[in-house]
Amino acid sequence: MTDPDSAFDAGERAASERTANATSTDDREAAQSDPSPHSLLPHRDPEVERERARSFVAERVDAAGADGVVVNMSGGLDSTVTAALAVEALGADSVYGLVLPCNKIGAPHARDAEALAEALGVEHDTVHLQPLFAQFGAVVPDRFDLHDEPVRSGNAVARLRMTVAYLAANATNRLVCGTANRSELLLGYLTKHGDGAADLFPLGHLYKTDVRALAAALDVPEFVVEKSPTAGFLPGQRDADDLGAPYEVVDPVLHLGVDLGLDPESVTEGIAAAVAEADGDAADDGGDGSDDQGSETAALADVDRALVADLLGRHRATAHKRLPPATPDADLE
Repeated sequence: MTDPDSAFDAGERAASERTANATSTDDREAAQSDPSPHSLLPHRDPEVERERARSFVAERVDAAGADGVVVNMSGGLDSTVTAALAVEALGADSVYGLVLPCNKIGAPHARDAEALAEALGVEHDTVHLQPLFAQFGAVVPDRFDLHDEPVRSGNAVARLRMTVAYLAANATNRLVCGTANRSELLLGYLTKHGDGAADLFPLGHLYKTDVRALAAALDVPEFVVEKSPTAGFLPGQRDADDLGAPYEVVDPVLHLGVDLGLDPESVTEGIAAAVAEADGDAADDGGDGSDDQGSETAALADVDRALVADLLGRHRATAHKRLPPATPDADLE
């Protein structure tokens, strides 16, 4: 098993030019050890979650009698953290990375993914899916035209990516290691039978904000952490625009509304109370609060009932993405 302190040593060196102004590891660890007292999410120790996820990967692979995992690497935060955890759990030789760009928008991210795979020491291949996608679009019935249909075409590309991942897994006796986090799973912000199809989700219990904290523990290069989360299908596309709010807002809403079962009105009131408390403490301290706490409070200050209701509505409407296919109830009498 790879030394957990060294999985990204090479990555830090490879990305040194791009991360010259990055926050030091000591500073990031200090920030994570002193969570905001007004945080609406339960504090998770990144090192505890690191060990939990690492053990989960190792146990699942062993239970399946598999030889390792396949990870679709996009160059973004979730796939990078997933790949790093897999390397720590299994060793680099048991992790295979796939980089699967399908348009010009994804090209820079694909180059990042290749560099990150190199830094982790994992075998990887890059497959440009545009020719396959174009041929797919040419042979499907005209009534299902994919032209200028970003949702429809994005879902098709996600399913093509997972087809390639399972081909690799079948050929090498490996499991497909998904990269979705809890925020995405609860909102159904993934493609059914696309990135929502996998044999295991090591980050599936962690909200996006928790994944960022885990990335610091793993020494994931800062340029990856700082990327704006995006599905990558349209120019300028960001998760925050698709969802109506950044994850600093989405995650507390989901925790209060889903984990604690509060109704939209109570969620909104709870967030407002936390913001007011944070503002009051900042005033008592002469405005000398931390930047992280201030940015969190600022993001939550604009939360209203309509946004909360929309996010919780998404959760309910996408329940089918979190369940196995339905079958008729069996008559066992």
